[in-house]
Amino acid sequence: MPHQVSIANSDIEFTVEDGESVLDAALRLGLPVPYGCKTGGCGACRARVVEGTVEHVHDPRALSNSERDAGLALLCQAEARSDLTVDVQLLARDGRHKVRSVPARVDVKERISHDVVHLVLQLPKARPFDYLPGQYVDILLRDGRRRSFSIASPPSADNRIEMQLRHVPGGSFVSYVINEMPDCAVLRIQGPLGGFYLRDAPERPAIFIAGGTGFAPIRAMLMDALARGETRPLHLYWGARASHDLYEHELAEQWGRDYPNLHYTPVLSEPADGDGWTGATGFVHEQVVRDFPDCSGCDVYLSGPPVLVESAKRDLADCGLRPERTFYDAFEYAFVTWPEDERPGAAR
Repeated sequence: MPHQVSIANSDIEFTVEDGESVLDAALRLGLPVPYGCKTGGCGACRARVVEGTVEHVHDPRALSNSERDAGLALLCQAEARSDLTVDVQLLARDGRHKVRSVPARVDVKERISHDVVHLVLQLPKARPFDYLPGQYVDILLRDGRRRSFSIASPPSADNRIEMQLRHVPGGSFVSYVINEMPDCAVLRIQGPLGGFYLRDAPERPAIFIAGGTGFAPIRAMLMDALARGETRPLHLYWGARASHDLYEHELAEQWGRDYPNLHYTPVLSEPADGDGWTGATGFVHEQVVRDFPDCSGCDVYLSGPPVLVESAKRDLADCGLRPERTFYDAFEYAFVTWPEDERPGAAR
């Protein structure tokens, strides 16, 4: 039977039909609820159920036990079993950040490391492509598949966006970009997608934990925050295998010199013999645990492979991190991407 859903701290109410997810009901009415993969893997549509009961129809992989215990749900997998009150952070209600498809011309393509290529895409100038730093887009391929990549830059007046694409084994699209894509190629993208963006919480320090090209959305967040004069403590931890994988190490170091409130800690898991590395080693989230044995008063932003996100959520919860102050974007490298009604997850 249908149930009524109310958005906490607002006058928004809508009906969710029997067998319909809360997310699909919200999107059907045009409500700006953040979402991404729609399969329970990315966590973008996470929300707190204030009143009522939901049932996850499939395994919500992105939810940890502590998040479930805190009453959090993934709206893409949640069906109402009663009337609900849901606390979810809506995106702008004035039509901005609306998901749409647009052409994108490749203006710049350059390798910035042995396995990362930097793209600059020019979008149509007639209408700004509005997004929140930290969100991502899908590149729509000719065969109906799609590839998801974070936007690595904040919104700009010239409607250009940057991306940092890592070449992984079996990554046919990035292989095409590196080896075959012609200069000034035109791609088609859809977005913005995801619920990964910097929350307005100036009273709490923010800890950013990036693994590999998980640096890209955090890069966009920090560039925007620093340009706006953000004054809260910002702690950036970037984990990689060896020093050559920290492909914008100098940029992060420059931030640390230019902005007294930004503290940068690179962490290598397997430093090469010739690195001469004297910095932190091990898994990046373990360094955060050492530096913040009590992080109950912090917000944490996680971006990178699922194993990093899951391990960090688990271990930092033991340090007092509250689930509702944990924000993440897990890069599902292992999944093949498909048309939206078929795909099992967002691959990057």
